[in-house]
Amino acid sequence: MSAEDLENYETEMELALYREYRDVVGLFSYVVETERRFYLANQVDLQVRSAAGEVYFELRLGDAWVWDVYRSARFVKSVRVVTFKDVNVEELAKAELAL
Repeated sequence: MSAEDLENYETEMELALYREYRDVVGLFSYVVETERRFYLANQVDLQVRSAAGEVYFELRLGDAWVWDVYRSARFVKSVRVVTFKDVNVEELAKAELAL
C-alpha cells in the first residue's frame, strides 16, 4: 500500500464519519467536547471535583455517539471521562415541528 493509498483511505474514512455524524446529530440533545474526543449525547452530568488542591472534571454521558474514525462501534450506552482539561457542553437546538 502506497502513502497515497493510505491517505486516500483515511480521507474516505473521515468523509464516512462526517456523513454518519450528519445522519445522527438530530437524535441527540448535547454536543460535548473534551481534549481527546467529541461526543453527541442525550444525558450529560458534569461535576467539578478537587483532590490534593487540583481541580478536575468528571463527565458522565448517557446514550452517546463518539466521533472517532478508528472506532467500529460509535454508539455507546454510557461514557465516563475524568480530565484536568477544559470540557465544553452545548445544548443542541431542536428543529421545531411544522404542521
